[in-house]
Amino acid sequence: MRLQFHPEGPALLVEETRRVLVVADLHLGIETDMARHGLYFKSRSRERTERVVQCIKNAEPDCLVLLGDIKHSIPLTSRQEFREIPAIFERFRSLLPVRILPGNHDAGIERFCEAGEILPREGAVIDGTGYLHGHTYPHQSLSGRFMICGHHHPVVTIRDEVGCALKSPAYLLADLDEECVKLGRAGEGERCSRVLFAPAFNELSGYDVMRTIREPFSPLSRCMKKETAEVFLTDGTFLGPVAAVENHEDDRTA
Repeated sequence: MRLQFHPEGPALLVEETRRVLVVADLHLGIETDMARHGLYFKSRSRERTERVVQCIKNAEPDCLVLLGDIKHSIPLTSRQEFREIPAIFERFRSLLPVRILPGNHDAGIERFCEAGEILPREGAVIDGTGYLHGHTYPHQSLSGRFMICGHHHPVVTIRDEVGCALKSPAYLLADLDEECVKLGRAGEGERCSRVLFAPAFNELSGYDVMRTIREPFSPLSRCMKKETAEVFLTDGTFLGPVAAVENHEDDRTA
């Protein structure tokens, strides 16, 4: 398996026998929710759509996998989402097949989808790799596999000697404790699973990786082996183990 990072997304191309482009957490319609809280932004759905299209053109994939939280409003669907999502899906379908792993924000997403596009919420295996949104325990078919999930919106912050900070979406990679996550109620001898937490495509969404490490909030984040966790920028730059990021942060806040 080969991974190709597309920082213009951020998006990830996974290549085995097929080329699968992975996009997580579009959160279309987020502007409506922000307006309810007194923060007013013009809809950026068109810009996000064109960024996905650019990633498709650059990566030349066989399939687009959307790792859930395509829409933002819960539990209902906002007028903005009703207005925008159908045309966005048609734009993607005009270029390649689309597969969707529904997330916790995706109640009602089925009304916008065609037959065969929706995969199980607990995840699915595509060309040997496991995919899921990440808010549920994975299906047993994902046991022992390399998994890619969304839901966690990882962001990393690095400060230099004068206090200037780099804040960027990031990938978080870690082994999973099989006994903890109980993938498929697996018995002894199962291979260890690894999970790659993908950053949100929506530029307004982010959650610091150190908060996820210290205060895990999902089955996968609670069951990852923190001592194996590593951080990458969206262009594939390796920042090092989480311990290095954590120590750097502690040095700056001491």
